[in-house]
Amino acid sequence: MEIRQLRYFVAVAEEGGFARAAERLHIVQSAVSQQVRRLERELGLTLFERSTRRVALTAAGARLLPEARSVLDAADRTRRTAERIAAGETGALDLGAVRGPGDRVYRLLSRLADLAPDLRVRVRRMPASERLAAVRTGALDAALVRALPVAPGLELLPLWQDPLYVALPARHPAAALARPALGDLAELPLRLAERERNAPFHDLVTSAFREAIGHAPTAAAPFTDLQDTLTAIGAEGDRAPSWTVFYEVTGLPEVAGTAIRPLAAPPITIFLAVLPGVPGPALRQLLAAAADTH
Repeated sequence: MEIRQLRYFVAVAEEGGFARAAERLHIVQSAVSQQVRRLERELGLTLFERSTRRVALTAAGARLLPEARSVLDAADRTRRTAERIAAGETGALDLGAVRGPGDRVYRLLSRLADLAPDLRVRVRRMPASERLAAVRTGALDAALVRALPVAPGLELLPLWQDPLYVALPARHPAAALARPALGDLAELPLRLAERERNAPFHDLVTSAFREAIGHAPTAAAPFTDLQDTLTAIGAEGDRAPSWTVFYEVTGLPEVAGTAIRPLAAPPITIFLAVLPGVPGPALRQLLAAAADTH
């Protein structure tokens, strides 16, 4: 017994004849008749009373009709579910996430929920090295990473760019600029975390400084945490001026004596780390959501 045979049987029953069923199914009448007779032989039942003037269901056909419709409904649901799985609209996606900036990640996940409401997204937060290792082992389907130029064994797909921010003494001339450039800060010592704490970000800043100024930035005391570093910049003011650069995570703080401005360049890029190859359906939905939230 084939799904096609049941579909032809239901069409004949609902249309009241083989000719009208063939029109509905967009096939020739002989094919409908042949498949219904084959179904009758396989079941050992006569499903229709046939005459030159009418085609009517037998008692057996009438009893079988609801069951046939149920089977066809189940087959259609299976097909639709398979199509949704293939399109990435259902299933599960394990995503390693970065913190912040602002509401960008939340907007990404919200848009993904709009595109694929039945896709279950499990967000996991962990250090960048652990996120990348989890993608390599398959524990994560993908991971968001920040400012990472290469990741051995993985492909990095750029999703969006966010601005960097500078913090400097409020009375420094560059504080009057809406978007200071690195050249406006060249004479100030830079508070930058040691490279081993965040190598991709450290390399981004120092490389951009060399490209813009021609040399590495003058080092001040190392960046410790954001609040303490901004407080030190504001407190030292004109006595021992310095500056720092950072990316937004949980909003921009306000610290007395310290001005915070968006840096003209460079921006910081957020990548999606995935295994090499053609992205699967769920990842394609995630990439579509990212494109919509630029």
